[in-house]
Amino acid sequence: MSASDRNLQPVSVPGDWTPAGWRGRVATQQPTYPDAAALADVQEELGRLPPLVTSWEILALKKQLAEAQEGKRFLLQGGDCAESFADCESALISNRLKVLLQMSLVLVHGLRLPVVRVGRFAGQYAKPRSADLEEKNGVTLPSYRGDFINQPEFTAQARTPDPRRMVKGHARSAMTMNFVRALIDGGFADLHHPEYWDLDWVGHSPLSDEYRNMVAAVGDAVRFMETISGTAMNNLNRADFYTSHEALLLPYEEALTRQVPRQWGWFNLSTHFPWIGMRTADLDGAHVEYFRGIRNPVAVKIGPSVTPDQLLRLTDALNPENEPGRLSYIHRMGAAKVAERLPPLLDAVRREGRRVLWICDPMHGNTESTSNGFKTRRFANIRSEVETSFELHAAAGTRLGGVHLELTGENVTECTGGARDLTDIDLERAYRSTVDPRLNYEQSLEIAMLIVRKQGQIARPAQA
Repeated sequence: MSASDRNLQPVSVPGDWTPAGWRGRVATQQPTYPDAAALADVQEELGRLPPLVTSWEILALKKQLAEAQEGKRFLLQGGDCAESFADCESALISNRLKVLLQMSLVLVHGLRLPVVRVGRFAGQYAKPRSADLEEKNGVTLPSYRGDFINQPEFTAQARTPDPRRMVKGHARSAMTMNFVRALIDGGFADLHHPEYWDLDWVGHSPLSDEYRNMVAAVGDAVRFMETISGTAMNNLNRADFYTSHEALLLPYEEALTRQVPRQWGWFNLSTHFPWIGMRTADLDGAHVEYFRGIRNPVAVKIGPSVTPDQLLRLTDALNPENEPGRLSYIHRMGAAKVAERLPPLLDAVRREGRRVLWICDPMHGNTESTSNGFKTRRFANIRSEVETSFELHAAAGTRLGGVHLELTGENVTECTGGARDLTDIDLERAYRSTVDPRLNYEQSLEIAMLIVRKQGQIARPAQA
């Protein structure tokens, strides 16, 4: 049996599982819909609509994630903190894709590994909140939970959860996916033409010379190989690209969970790679119950409060047969806590021989508020958590196989620091996020470059 066959060998289907089984558990971070009948009608309608992804795409991604677990690939997962319906437009989508393609080119060139490209979009319309209610000027209304659920305007009508928004979200996700697929299949990701990925607004970036040197080197390598072989390298004309989102809104996820012909088990066909957020990762909760029965590769965000015992029990629940490519853990500890809190988790999973893809999210543990009232993340802390995570994995005998980033292709000023050394005052210039601050183009590219440098530093002593 080949390695690829082993990665896809059947595992046991949970005999007691159904897509609606989560309803018997405590479901946190769910909206309260005023009309239960309207919600049921929407779920029935969603169940008839076409899926957004296919089972064979999901299984292809699972194989690639299994290879990333073995150090044969590196995962790049990135996109908006929360999509909005209004941002479903061609320029925003293509710019987001351009940033991820540029970052992946840097990683491929520097790491000498294929990159698994996963966009945090086409479904990232729901967000957990720290409180169910929000108060302003003596008025209390439901919190804004993302465009899947309600609207950000502070009015009773806007903040009332509306199940019809799930249908609109499905349509927006489908349009986004259709456009991304068209770009990829049409040669947008062709390594012969990385100049397609330039962002019009960038101009001269402090990082542009280094990036263009990489582009030139890749182009020379492609032309050399084609000259030697005497034929065009057609496998460079496109790139695999997958989607992910936090599967927070369980009625929506249930409606898009299907059985498909010639495949066993259930697939969540709303996305390739769903994940559970830190706030909803309770072992006995509804989200874990739902996730344990789907065949998709799944991920869980883990923070500094997670203990080794909790993590191992979660691992048993979500991947009882230790299936390759099935389970990823996205650690988001914060730069100040990662050195203390991550090693015991790495040691526990390694000691038990569990197959896990470790991914670093350096964003969510480093959020803070500035004196002028902006939520931000300091690039120095983001960088520190990424670099420290590489070091901790190397020391533990495990492998950091990917990064999970909130980023955009737009010219925003939401995270301070980076190549242009943005300050708190700069945040006022172009702060557009309605939820969490994102890396802009330059900061994203800088993260890719520092990953390459850090991995090189770690690899050199091992080769000495």
